[in-house]
Amino acid sequence: MNHNYDAIIIGGGASGLMCAVTAKQNNPKLRIAVIEKNDRVGKKLLATGNGRCNLTNCSIDSSKYIGSFGKQSEHILKRYDTAQLLYRFGKLGLLTFADSEGRCYPLSRQASSVLDVLRYACERCGAEIFCGENINSIKNSGGRFEVVTRENRFSASKLVIACGSKAAPKLGGTASAADYLKNLGHQLIPFSPALCPLKTDSGLIKSLKGIRAAANVSLIRSNRQIKSEHGEVQFTDGALSGICIFNLSLYAQKGDAITLDLLPDISEEELFKLLLRYQELFARRGVEDLFTGILQKRLALAILKASGIRDFSADCRSIGKEQLLRAANTVKAFSFNVTDRCGFEQAQCAAGGVRGSEIDETTMQSKVRKNLYVCGEAIDICGECGGYNLHFAFASGILAGEQL
Repeated sequence: MNHNYDAIIIGGGASGLMCAVTAKQNNPKLRIAVIEKNDRVGKKLLATGNGRCNLTNCSIDSSKYIGSFGKQSEHILKRYDTAQLLYRFGKLGLLTFADSEGRCYPLSRQASSVLDVLRYACERCGAEIFCGENINSIKNSGGRFEVVTRENRFSASKLVIACGSKAAPKLGGTASAADYLKNLGHQLIPFSPALCPLKTDSGLIKSLKGIRAAANVSLIRSNRQIKSEHGEVQFTDGALSGICIFNLSLYAQKGDAITLDLLPDISEEELFKLLLRYQELFARRGVEDLFTGILQKRLALAILKASGIRDFSADCRSIGKEQLLRAANTVKAFSFNVTDRCGFEQAQCAAGGVRGSEIDETTMQSKVRKNLYVCGEAIDICGECGGYNLHFAFASGILAGEQL
């Protein structure tokens, strides 16, 4: 069946739905079609923020983003800041709140509320949504874009690519955006996992599986600190995880080190004095009890091993001062070598996409192909955890929608 529209939006996610709503609000006469390959729109959106949807942050700033479009995002983020985005969602019927760290959520604490207000807005405005549509080809000729699926043929004078990246394939993440854009003349930076756990070759990591610990976390390269975070570190099977690790994964390279300060509120000197007191307090206890009341037992054993203390049959009195000093140092700088990032299956986002230099940040229009627009994760930009990626998806969708 043939369908003619003024604009076609590929992708029924955060940026695509917001783009459709904005376009119809600006010009109700526009004929807008949203084409989604999944059986329903917003699958990724429903999974964000552990199902609560962290839709923006009170501290939106371009410094929170990496990628070739990172600097260019300043225009969009200033034009559509946190207040502007929350105002727009409020007009759609969504009440929100910010937590103590500035992360903004729907008041219902359910991601479905965010998706529902967008879906209902599309219904009210008359934007048509086609789900379960697998695209066979996209062509541009005679001033029109033609999108062919298994059962339908769509034609429009304008096209928006808003179909995301390869992150979270179980929720529909693919490299289809890259394929479409390549065929339309764009150069793409290959997608790579981002906001994901970091693999390590440390022999101690397996013994720590399942443990969580609050820490100051630093990314070290050639003895130089690249970036630091504070938060809860999760030890998994062969990898380090947690929000703080995800943020560092944006900058991490193979061969870097992740260093944990497991007691950031206590100096190394204070910790050494504390261990001297514990050595006396637990003099007749086994070495493995030295960190009683300080660290989780398995974590304490890993610290002792990393400090060179191996004889756990001895009691605390047997530990020399140099060994205590090493133990205190290890607690303050527990180091793991980065061997790789985990894959797209565990990634919340993906780095890569269309090059920033090929997109006009004032319109989201392609500089390569007239009347082609790109928004959301299809662009080479990735933000830290905390609502930054969804904010960009919504904001870029608004900007593209205003041009249709």
